[in-house]
Amino acid sequence: MNAGAAAKPRATWRDYLALTKPRVISLLLVTTVGAMFIAQKGFPGWLPLLGMLLGGYLSAGAAGVYNMIYDRDIDLRMKRTSRRPTVTAVIPVAHAAVFAVALTLSSFVVIAAASNLLAALLSWAGIAFYVIIYTMWLKRTTWQNIVIGGAAGAIPPLVGWAAVTGELSLLAWCLFALVFLWTPVHFWALALMIKDEYRAVGVPMAPAVIGERATVLQMTMYALLTIVLTIIPFALHEFSVAYFVAALALNALLALRVLRLYQRAMSGAAIDRATALPVYKYSMLYLFLLFLAMSLDRVFFA
Repeated sequence: MNAGAAAKPRATWRDYLALTKPRVISLLLVTTVGAMFIAQKGFPGWLPLLGMLLGGYLSAGAAGVYNMIYDRDIDLRMKRTSRRPTVTAVIPVAHAAVFAVALTLSSFVVIAAASNLLAALLSWAGIAFYVIIYTMWLKRTTWQNIVIGGAAGAIPPLVGWAAVTGELSLLAWCLFALVFLWTPVHFWALALMIKDEYRAVGVPMAPAVIGERATVLQMTMYALLTIVLTIIPFALHEFSVAYFVAALALNALLALRVLRLYQRAMSGAAIDRATALPVYKYSMLYLFLLFLAMSLDRVFFA
């Protein structure tokens, strides 16, 4: 065998980009920037906005890299993750670790310089919670992993709010709670589609541990709590009737999709990909449109 054939392919910028999980980050940035417009009741300014877009990406990207480094053993055995750069060794672990540290440090500098220290510290708290609490502890030990670990994904609205105001108000914590309660509905819909993969690698995701029926019951509960929480800011006079109407429409569609999943589970039928996928896809659109509705309402009706 010649040396050229045995040589491993060199990593490209696309491989390093893949380490940051860009698809996941896009929704995190929506909630971050949305919180900035909500807090400011208008345009937050170019420096904080661009700083948060860049710094937020760096921060969330760092968390994604640490996750891929730690989970490479189970990623290797799951079809969905088997081509990640840390699994194929296109990017050596040592190089990935240096990249993660660089992202972590640069994210803090960018966010602190563009906004304030509180926002930068909150972004670091998000990294620490996702990596240490979720990835290294909860993910492999309890089916409640995504419930508790979901707090990491709920921190971006706090970062965005703090970047504009330098503090955290009741409404900021409502945004945090909204994303926190939304997360199980979103992630367990994905888990229902790939439950066999999680079971095969020993990761105790809810469908693989408590079963489909119990998981759907949990999802229904969290969907109802999410819907209630979207109404609370309106009751607190933080948003106008325009937001309330938009929230009702979005909530009705969410309830309809979860209800269909619930009815199938209660009938004893297996939950297949075709049944869970609409809930998974709509949950992402739901959160995006909800934060958009809140942002526009604060800009035009506050």
